[in-house]
Amino acid sequence: MDEVPPASGPPERTTPQLSPGRGRLAAFTRGPRLVALIGAVAVASLVLGIVLSRFVVSPAQLAADAQAPVAGPVTAPIEERVIQNVITTRADVTYADAVDVKVDTAGLAGPAVVTGHVPEVGATLVAGSVALEVAGRPLVVLPGDLPVYRTLHAGLSGPDVAQLKAALVGLGLDVGDAASDLFDAATAAAVDSLYRKVGYSPPASSPDAERQLASAREAVRGASASVDQAVAALDRAAEGPKGSDVVEADNAVRQAQRELDIALWRGDDDTEIGRLRDVLSLAQARRAELDRPADVSAEQASVEAARGQLDDAQEALAAAETDALTVLPASEVVYLSSLPRRVDNVDAIRGTVTTGTAMTVSGATLMLAGSASAGDAALLSDGMPGTFSAADGSSYTATVASIHAQKPDAGEEGPADGDKRYDVALRPQELDEATIERLRGSNVKVSIPVQATSGKVLAVPVAALTAGPGGESRVELVPGGVDDADGMDPAAAQVGSGNSGGSSSESTELVTVKTGLSAGGYVEISSDDPRVTAGARVVVGR
Repeated sequence: MDEVPPASGPPERTTPQLSPGRGRLAAFTRGPRLVALIGAVAVASLVLGIVLSRFVVSPAQLAADAQAPVAGPVTAPIEERVIQNVITTRADVTYADAVDVKVDTAGLAGPAVVTGHVPEVGATLVAGSVALEVAGRPLVVLPGDLPVYRTLHAGLSGPDVAQLKAALVGLGLDVGDAASDLFDAATAAAVDSLYRKVGYSPPASSPDAERQLASAREAVRGASASVDQAVAALDRAAEGPKGSDVVEADNAVRQAQRELDIALWRGDDDTEIGRLRDVLSLAQARRAELDRPADVSAEQASVEAARGQLDDAQEALAAAETDALTVLPASEVVYLSSLPRRVDNVDAIRGTVTTGTAMTVSGATLMLAGSASAGDAALLSDGMPGTFSAADGSSYTATVASIHAQKPDAGEEGPADGDKRYDVALRPQELDEATIERLRGSNVKVSIPVQATSGKVLAVPVAALTAGPGGESRVELVPGGVDDADGMDPAAAQVGSGNSGGSSSESTELVTVKTGLSAGGYVEISSDDPRVTAGARVVVGR
């Protein structure tokens, strides 16, 4: 079947089909909504134009902005503050005067084996302490600067003996003549007491000295007995005849005289009479001998000889006793200055042979060791308080203990006076052990106020001062320029523009002031002018 063509005529009008979104937009752009949209765009365009106009600058304006501003004073307020002149330096926290303790083993009979009394690190050594025990004998600590260089015994003299006596006197021991440098019996007795005080027996004398002492004592006893015998013989010889001997002699004279008389009366022969005369003469001579002093020269000589032998024996005994007195071996004493001392390190080990350094000790008091220039040192004095800060920010107090000029090295020429450096030692406050261990060996910042006002004073920056024609000090005061100094930021208060306080350079006025202490960039001022008060502004520059 053939298709029939459509009838001719105008096309049929149809309504287009829109998506939902486009439909809403078309609806919005019709009527009142279109008016509102146009108004919003107009307002946004206006605001944008105003903003952009801020960045559009004419050439004339650029030229004007490039010109320098009108010159004006830079001002700062007068403040109330405490002014301090502070010396600042660095210091090492340490125990001062570290020294090595060595044992003199030259005089030991055997190896220098450490047998005990090994101290702990941190232990304190004082005068009379036993630092170490070597081969069963103590190493006694005594105060002194002169090192040990020989064994001391009776009869020696010198500065080392004087040092020993001074140390023994310091321990309360009797050394006899403390001003003498002779090691005598009293010194030996004091050394003996020292050993007993530290709990050890005194050093034993040598076997030879003991034998010589015993022999000398025996010789003295023998010589003394001989003297006694000789004196007794002398006394007997010097006593004279006994009474009975005198009576007997007298009787013998009388009997001989009677016999002679009888013979003469009887008329005996001459021979008999001569014999009787001889008997009488002998009796008379014997009687006369009893009246003469006795000859004791032999006995006296014997006494003198015996006494000489006794003197020799006593001298030998004194020498033997001297040799047998208590000695101080070089291996049993060590001298340390500035006692007490702290043990920092111990190298000696019990049961081993000690060689070289047995331990290291330092001053028992923690110190701060710093330095200062000659100018700063001149402002310091013993006893001045200061502060020091640790690395963790903690702060502590300290006191100046000593100030000494540094000595140049041997062979070097010292610096000029103005270039000299000074060692400054400070004693810190009392610290606990934990703090000491934390600070020891560190380097800290030390501040020592050397001058300060008694309280808050009026102060201005040093730049605010000028000199008048007569040398007087002046400040350039800004009339009416008053700030609340207590409420200002210090940095902001120091520097202002030329318009600070609403004044110009032509409105300032020079005012004479008296100056006081200057430190830290500020100087103390005072004035009779009532306008010079805290908060008033002064010119510090232009």
